[in-house]
Amino acid sequence: MRLLQSPAVRVGLSISIATGLYGVSFGALSVTSGLDFWQTMALSLLLFSGGSQFAFIGVVAGGGSGVAAMGAATLLGMRNGIYGMQVNALLQPRGWLRFAAAHVTIDESTATSTGQTDPLEQKRGFWTAGLGIFVLWNLFTAVGALAGGALGDPKQWGLDGAAVAAFLGLLWPRLKGREPVAIAVVCALATVLAVPFVPAGVPILVAAVVAAAIGWFSHGRSDEGLEPDVDPYAEHPHPHPSGDAK
Repeated sequence: MRLLQSPAVRVGLSISIATGLYGVSFGALSVTSGLDFWQTMALSLLLFSGGSQFAFIGVVAGGGSGVAAMGAATLLGMRNGIYGMQVNALLQPRGWLRFAAAHVTIDESTATSTGQTDPLEQKRGFWTAGLGIFVLWNLFTAVGALAGGALGDPKQWGLDGAAVAAFLGLLWPRLKGREPVAIAVVCALATVLAVPFVPAGVPILVAAVVAAAIGWFSHGRSDEGLEPDVDPYAEHPHPHPSGDAK
């Protein structure tokens, strides 16, 4: 199979472009919040977590201290640690790849990888999405930081909705069954209700807690849940144990 024909690679590339473009919004907002170009790039290169980065500059722009900004960024970034345990068990990277994998373990790379059933496709999806977003996110962060105020309000370009649209496009086709759909709707409602009362970025944590609570107490059907975005075998015959295709 040629690499570009891999379903996981195609999904990873599409999510990389959609999410990477959003870096323009972060770069522009960061410099208008008071950070210079190099401080903005350091956040994207070293922190590399969109939600945490926006939380950091949000606190700084609001006059908060560096400690408060780091606290908000850390709170939102804790989920990546949980993703890391899952990715480590799934892909089992070795040597220096463990450090690289840890740095690009984010929502999109984890979702692209876990959405596949074939181990090779899981690796392809993870690295394509992780490295693709890392390169494009930093590239467009630089563009946004250099353009600065010339872009005006980034929201006027619709870039603030790009990441959300990418998440929905990735998640919705995978929801199979009434219970997963109901949980998604309840979490969306909890997020909307929490927005007016908690700092930016916290509503998604509220939704995560609600989903975890429902999942803990739920006794739904075991065959319902998240399905792969793309069946890697949809266009290719399953290999037979004897080596023949069927």
